[in-house]
Amino acid sequence: MDGSGDGAPLRVMALHALAYCERLFFLEEVEEIRVADARVYAGRTLHAELAREEGDGPSERFVLESEALGLRGEVDALRRRDGRWIPYEHKRGRCKRGEGKEAPEAWPSDRLQVGAYAMLVEEATGEVVPEGRLRYHADNVTVRVAVDEALRAEVRAAIQRGRALRGTVERPPVTPNERLCTHCSLAPVCLPEEERLAKDEAREPPRLTPKDDDRQALHVTTHGARVGRSGDELVVTPREGEETRVPSRSTRHVVLHGGAQISTQALHLCAEREVGVSWVTTGGRFIGSLSAGAGSVQRRIRQYEALGKEGFALDLARRLVGAKLEGQLRFVLRSTRGERARPAAVEEMLDGMRRAVRGAHAAGTVEELLGNEGAGAAAYFSTWNVLLGEVDERLRYAGRTRRPPRDRVSALLGFGYALLLSDVTTALTSVGLEPAFGFYHRPRSSAPPLSLDLMELFRVPLVDMAVLGSIRRGQWDPEEDFSVTGPRIWLSAAGKRKLVEVYERRRAEEWKHSVVGYSLSYGRMIELEARLLEKEWCGAPGLFAKFRLR
Repeated sequence: MDGSGDGAPLRVMALHALAYCERLFFLEEVEEIRVADARVYAGRTLHAELAREEGDGPSERFVLESEALGLRGEVDALRRRDGRWIPYEHKRGRCKRGEGKEAPEAWPSDRLQVGAYAMLVEEATGEVVPEGRLRYHADNVTVRVAVDEALRAEVRAAIQRGRALRGTVERPPVTPNERLCTHCSLAPVCLPEEERLAKDEAREPPRLTPKDDDRQALHVTTHGARVGRSGDELVVTPREGEETRVPSRSTRHVVLHGGAQISTQALHLCAEREVGVSWVTTGGRFIGSLSAGAGSVQRRIRQYEALGKEGFALDLARRLVGAKLEGQLRFVLRSTRGERARPAAVEEMLDGMRRAVRGAHAAGTVEELLGNEGAGAAAYFSTWNVLLGEVDERLRYAGRTRRPPRDRVSALLGFGYALLLSDVTTALTSVGLEPAFGFYHRPRSSAPPLSLDLMELFRVPLVDMAVLGSIRRGQWDPEEDFSVTGPRIWLSAAGKRKLVEVYERRRAEEWKHSVVGYSLSYGRMIELEARLLEKEWCGAPGLFAKFRLR
């Protein structure tokens, strides 16, 4: 590559990000990841109120672009002072203070930004712009920035550096200035503290990742229901009954079950709001999903290069299968803890599961891994009837059957795994990974291999534990919640709605991640593990698939 990127002009705001942190610039401008957090929305509100905030003269926002500079941007305000044009930028926060804490100063990134706008104004008007001004609203001060040759040279150097970064697929390293990360909207994407943890296991990282996504999933389980759009709302209209309106901003995922439909206009809204859309068959099989999340080619190239290496993929697969089998083992141990003596059959199965764990960690080939995974799963599911305890005979477990399920427990597990698969696939696409290119599973169905890989970490905590717990609590009606057709057993409409509630409730529960040391909802943890997986080939390996049930 020639380092020039695609030739498109850089945004002035991108130069601001570049001066703040090169990694932030790369994530926003090259990988096209932008997150609107509370600070971003507050800044937008401020700019919407500029007319009321600044009433001492005519003010107007101008869009400027220069082919010669390779730069474009929209200056907050452009004013005439003493016959000269002066660009103004408004900042919600505080200014920088000198050592004496008296004289207000501009932050370096703000200074670079207003200097870039001054150069754009000079080219557009043919007039020299002697200064720019920065209004810091938290301090109620205005800082003047001299537009001299030194600042112009600084802007040109930043443009050149930005072009060079845009021409590569490698992310810059995490900034050494840790304080910058605490104020960065992309910290939950960049995971700087987790990356530092990978290099220093004794470190106690501060929380930069939110506990949970407060948006909700919209499951449309009624056959023939249609999802449409009205303004910024999603409107669910059943064949019979009243419609339901859901704000798109409070929706993270739309899951369409069976014959439910969605309009083109509603899909457009979901794409605009980065709301994932998934389809699941009437029988509970995941079909596919649509996500408008980040998916830049740079991340795909890195993924293909890394997972295409046989030894690298095998190492990840060993860790993944080992984590899954250890999760199953710990679940059985927890569920039978406190009993005076475990049944001999359960002890035998536990021994088999322990052998499978050891074998998985030592496996030299994928075939060996598959054998250990199969043996461990067989032993694990053989304990389920003991774990279920005294339940209705119709809710006993006859053994894992998938297509079609032949007992009620298999129907519950299959539907739960479909919900999990749709969540995992949405998380992977939102992170920017390609779900179709995995490191352990091979393409055999419509289920994306990387999604099948990642969901192995969450089968036990998100589905198995939730399903078994709901059965033991007597939440299921063997007749009303299931449909029996010969040897086939499916969830009824009422059963699906009930399992969706069980799953979503479990998804919102928090668990202390045993590696990063802070609590997250299981839903947020899926996204975290997807990002930790990407870090395996982005310079901070060792944290993926390490969290465990206590």
